[in-house]
Amino acid sequence: MSRTVTVGIDGSPESLAAAAWAAREARLRALPLRLVNVWEMVPEPMGRAPALGAEADANAGTEAAGTGAAAGTGVGKVLREAADGIRLRHPGVDVGVEQLTGRASDELVKAAPEAELLVLGSRGLSGIAGFLLGSVGLHVVAHTERPVVLVRAGERAADEHVPGPAGAPAAEGPFRPVVLGVDLAHPDPTLIRFACEAAAVRRTALRVLHDWRPPAHSGLRERPGLDADLATDLGGADAAALSDVLRPWRLEYPSVEVVEEPRRGKAADHLLEASRDACLVVVGRHVRRSPLGAHIGPVAHAVLHHAGVPVAVVPHG
Repeated sequence: MSRTVTVGIDGSPESLAAAAWAAREARLRALPLRLVNVWEMVPEPMGRAPALGAEADANAGTEAAGTGAAAGTGVGKVLREAADGIRLRHPGVDVGVEQLTGRASDELVKAAPEAELLVLGSRGLSGIAGFLLGSVGLHVVAHTERPVVLVRAGERAADEHVPGPAGAPAAEGPFRPVVLGVDLAHPDPTLIRFACEAAAVRRTALRVLHDWRPPAHSGLRERPGLDADLATDLGGADAAALSDVLRPWRLEYPSVEVVEEPRRGKAADHLLEASRDACLVVVGRHVRRSPLGAHIGPVAHAVLHHAGVPVAVVPHG
């Protein structure tokens, strides 16, 4: 079975931005696009609430029935309109729609194994304030073992490209770089391959960032003004290790310019800085088998909440 680019959609601005991004990604990867909407069954007096956002209630085109709500049998209006719009803008993309019923976070996790990647809007997917991602987005990122891309409302195709001669973003120009954060202690091939492929289909460069710090036992971590020669020695060792990790990937993806950027300091800070000139930021998440809590890691958590560009979270062992 061919994998798909799957996107959760509910009619909200962030989900529509996610659907538009997913359509472009499906075209780049020559994969089918699958639009998924989830209806959540809830008891009265709440009635049926849209699983992914408040705006779907007005757009879905189905009515609550009976005392516990059951999803409509047809495809909702929000799915039909989104699919029609994508087919019009991307006639070469194979677009499918699917209406699911259940708890949104669970159904999206169940849908993920058939996807090459899962795409979600990145603000308030559950309608619950307090998290920029929303509880649904956090749950899906933490529990699926497929890559998840978070896209913010207002994301435009032109934003992913190098500005034109007049300084304004232009969708016909070359893509901005893909940015990847690598932990040299655990340089997982799944994460690096995803980033290389993302750069390859966009015909753009891959900037690989790694934060280095003096060993904890050295007593040098709290010294912002390290001796220049010592800092060069310490950073140089990590730079050499990063080159070793990336050498086979350069051979496998010869068309991708790989730019190594070992930096001293906090990884999240450097990734956020680099994201300002990126089309996509790729971070990893260690897969944990514990059913308790949402574990996405501090670096991924910070980037997801503060980056202004699409962020791909790639789970790995």
